[in-house]
Amino acid sequence: MSYNYLFKYIVIGDSGVGKSCLLLQFTDGRFRTDHDLTIGVEFGSKQVEVNSRQIHLQIWDTAGQESFRSITRAYFRGAAGALLVYDVTRRSSFQSLANWLEETNQNANPGISIILVGNKNDLEHRVVSTEEGNHFAQQHGLLFIETSAKTGDSVEESFLQLTKQVHEKIESGEFDMSADSPGVRFQKKKTSDKSKCCR
Repeated sequence: MSYNYLFKYIVIGDSGVGKSCLLLQFTDGRFRTDHDLTIGVEFGSKQVEVNSRQIHLQIWDTAGQESFRSITRAYFRGAAGALLVYDVTRRSSFQSLANWLEETNQNANPGISIILVGNKNDLEHRVVSTEEGNHFAQQHGLLFIETSAKTGDSVEESFLQLTKQVHEKIESGEFDMSADSPGVRFQKKKTSDKSKCCR
């Protein structure tokens, strides 16, 4: 697969907010109503185009339960970006955001980009307003978007917004591409071995 960059992302947030459904909608364009709770970590990938650059995304969907937290912490360090997800119909998942940010600050690299995602905006009985989500994001310097993993509303846009910000950091020199930047890899062109010949 030919691409210019590879970015590694993690999807974090409380259990049941729709992290796995977001990933499935983004990678496969489908929604499952019977999705089991994630055990440990799940993986998905997709290639997108940003500023005429082909970018391959490797996305790690982490379990939200406290019992798996020690496993998921290991994935913070190698991530260039994170999608921090809450359920707009469940205030407790919104109230947990500060804890998830603290977890990220303790375990991720300082340059990580984060987008706050308010999921399930297709449901009528929301309890967290768009204004509240936007205010929290502005307070903590995060990107912000609302999505529906069920209808697909703004799901791809959430990943694209995050990818654009990571790419901008590369363009501005914030990521040192001469070294191994956390969660970002430049695709080196393969060179043919001319020393071998047919006999």
